[in-house]
Amino acid sequence: MNTEATKYEYKKYKLGHPWYYYRGGRIPTLKQILSRVKAERYQGYRISDILKADRKPEPKRSEALRKLQAEELRLIRHDISRYQELARLLHRSREAQGFTVAGYLCDNIHTSISLKYNHLFNRFAHLTVLKDLLSRQPDLFS
Repeated sequence: MNTEATKYEYKKYKLGHPWYYYRGGRIPTLKQILSRVKAERYQGYRISDILKADRKPEPKRSEALRKLQAEELRLIRHDISRYQELARLLHRSREAQGFTVAGYLCDNIHTSISLKYNHLFNRFAHLTVLKDLLSRQPDLFS
C-alpha cells in the first residue's frame, strides 16, 4: 500500500508521536532535535527545579546547577545510546518490511523511538537552560 496519498501521512503527526514513525517519518538527527528545542525555546519539564536552584545564593547556586547539569549529562548519554539503537532497529525494520500503513496499530519500535525522542527533547532543553544560567554568573569561590 505504498501510494502517494499514504506516503506522506506522517506529516499529520509530531515527531514525538509513535504514528509519525509508523507512517514513515524521517528519524531526526541529534542536531535536528537540539535545533528544534532552541527554535521553540522549550525549557523542559524540570524548569521549576532548575529555576529553584538558580535562586539560591552563591556558591550554592552554582553547585546546585552543576549537580543538575551532571545528572542531565548522565541521563542524555544513556538516551542518546538508546535512541541510536532504536534508529538502527527502525531502519532495519523498514528495509525488511518496506513502507506500509496497513492497519491501525504501530509496533513497539515506533512507540519506543517516539518516547526516546521526547526524552532527548527534554534533556536538550534542560541542558540548554543550565548552560545559559551557568554562563550568566561565574562562581564567587572557584
